Amino acid sequence: MKVLFIGGTGIISSACSDLALQRGIELYLLNRGQSSLRPIPQGAQVLKGDIRDPQSVLTAIGKMHFDSVVDWVTFTPDQAENDVKLFSGRTDQFIFISSASAYQKPVAGLPITESTVLKNPYWEYSNNKILCEGLLLDAYRKDDFPITIVRPSHTYDKWSLPMEGGWTVLDRIRHGKQVIVHGDGTSLWVMTHHKDFAKGFVGLLGNPHAIGEAVHITSDEAITWNQIFEYFAKPLGVTPKIVHIPSDRINQYDKNWGASLLGDKAFSVIFDNSKIKRLVPDFCATIPFAQGAAEIVDWYLGDESRQKVDPAFNQLCDRIIEDYQKTEPK
Repeated sequence: MKVLFIGGTGIISSACSDLALQRGIELYLLNRGQSSLRPIPQGAQVLKGDIRDPQSVLTAIGKMHFDSVVDWVTFTPDQAENDVKLFSGRTDQFIFISSASAYQKPVAGLPITESTVLKNPYWEYSNNKILCEGLLLDAYRKDDFPITIVRPSHTYDKWSLPMEGGWTVLDRIRHGKQVIVHGDGTSLWVMTHHKDFAKGFVGLLGNPHAIGEAVHITSDEAITWNQIFEYFAKPLGVTPKIVHIPSDRINQYDKNWGASLLGDKAFSVIFDNSKIKRLVPDFCATIPFAQGAAEIVDWYLGDESRQKVDPAFNQLCDRIIEDYQKTEPK
């Protein structure tokens, strides 16, 4: 197969690039040639172009036709409309990377399936993904634009921390400082290692049964947010000092942090992965988050230059905790 990734060096796409090449796919990456934490994988052919500059894309791809095109960096309806204009007639499959955060919040019932209503009024990011899906499905219905929609949930690699503040939170944990966990910490969350995600995703490339379909790809492991913080603390050799604070209270101090909670992380999620397993029978997520958390901690501890503390976030956490403990019933 001949496949084009627009992007291809991000958290999720880097593992998909590696696995696609391992499976003998002729992989092209369209990017602007900028440096990345995750390097261009050996064997991928780079086409220099900017997806926000349609003429540069047309110049880069020339008359090539692809079995599948994947745009990892479309976030708004105007960008999705641009994809339709650029790749109509140039690919047998176009894969749009949506988000599981687009599912109804709060969700009416678990587990979440692909038929769960898409509705998220709390988070602009998620609402834009919903609008993109609608536009692309309309192009499929009206003009046979060969769309496949993929909805990742919280997918990570060894560089990426799942909590607001990143390394600063781990630094607080290892130095015995209090850390904020939203709600009471018992809501369920799903963390998917990018190598596990890739096993499901690469099986969709060129898959005719995926045309016109939407599918999420996640781990089957559901863990609490308390457990997530405990998994990070264990390889640091400490016990986290957790302070539970309501999500709407956090939102009063930081709207971006609050939106990611009220629009996503504050609600329990469990996903039914039956559909991806039907489309890609060999898909199975096998990396537990306890292992993934240890991998992340090892990477950060491996080089002090990676351990960048954000003083402003530290101050924000201290202020939220101090204010909350003043008003919390004894």
